[in-house]
Amino acid sequence: MPPALPGGGQFPVEFVISSTAEHAEILEYATRLRDEAAASGIFAFPPLIDVKIDQPETEIVIDRDKAAELGLDLQTIGQDLASAFGGNFVNRFSTYGRSYKVIAQIQRSERLNPEQLLDLRVTGPRGQLIPVSSFATLENRVSPRSLNRFEQLNSVKLSGVSIRTLDDALTFLETRAAEILPPSYSTSYTGESRQLRVEGDSFGPAFALAVVLIFLVLAAQFDSFRDPFVILAGSVPLAMFGALVFTFLKMPNPNMSYWTDGWTTTLNVYSQVGLVTLVGLVAKNGILIVEFANELQLRGQSKLEAIQNAATTRLRPVLMTTVATVFGHFPLVLVEGPGAAARNSIGLVLVAGMAIGTLFTLFFVPSLYVLFAKRREAEVSEGERTSDVEVAPAHAHA
Repeated sequence: MPPALPGGGQFPVEFVISSTAEHAEILEYATRLRDEAAASGIFAFPPLIDVKIDQPETEIVIDRDKAAELGLDLQTIGQDLASAFGGNFVNRFSTYGRSYKVIAQIQRSERLNPEQLLDLRVTGPRGQLIPVSSFATLENRVSPRSLNRFEQLNSVKLSGVSIRTLDDALTFLETRAAEILPPSYSTSYTGESRQLRVEGDSFGPAFALAVVLIFLVLAAQFDSFRDPFVILAGSVPLAMFGALVFTFLKMPNPNMSYWTDGWTTTLNVYSQVGLVTLVGLVAKNGILIVEFANELQLRGQSKLEAIQNAATTRLRPVLMTTVATVFGHFPLVLVEGPGAAARNSIGLVLVAGMAIGTLFTLFFVPSLYVLFAKRREAEVSEGERTSDVEVAPAHAHA
């Protein structure tokens, strides 16, 4: 399946081995690592290697002593061979009103195989033509198709698809590379693998920052530190539990969880985005209940009566918010095609977390409110206070 965000690479697993050594030496270690990865059973197929040393190449080896005896110099030999095979642009000529390029090159029939190189003649002393076979030989070998570099070092990249989580595949390659590669070698990542390793550890700080920001905003809104604590403690952990249930159902053995594949996900970058979003969505339910309970206390109700009435009265708005959120994100759970894995992860986290979190919020927020919320005195207007004093009997002190 193509990645959710284009430009991130062609394969989920993209593991790079870098060094100052030649590509042929790096390729030997990469091949050993590829063989062990194929035997591990973690990958759907043996990882691919982007460097292949199979490009046929023929080199003209010049005997400098023979060339000197014949009165030849290397500059003349190089210029004549470059003119014969280089296909360089010389100039233009015009005929019948059209302009044509002049490219110096020998006929194609005389350069079909490497052995014909020895039949060429170069310019010698006094304009003599000397065959190349009299001072040079041919050496056949193979060379890399491409010389790849990563972070200014020679590199070889292993690419593959993991049948387990991406973290399991990268952890295996990191462990085996530490055992196989010499100390002068280094490893890195590209594409989705680099995104996981570079940004995967940022979920904790991002989640904590989201909770702190929401707490501070609620503290300013309610003019209290207790009410934000009741709202977040009574909703966020329960919503996290509901969302992560559909993540950890796959954890014991991903290969044997075929019956859960349709409605489970992994803890990836996209599900982490859904978890951070879920904090703000599920906190709305607690805000609806706690805010109304505070108003009821100011009207003269006790704390227990206020939270009971608030939970009952606010049940419909809470359910409306939850149903709208669940049905609004539910199409992400059913989507298919390119980028489906990313959308499924976000949809499952939001739908499951909101549904299960709301169910528990209706019970836990009132309980925490009774335990930790501040007791508020009823507000009495000046008119009510005056009338109470006027109608008070004279023997009130008694």
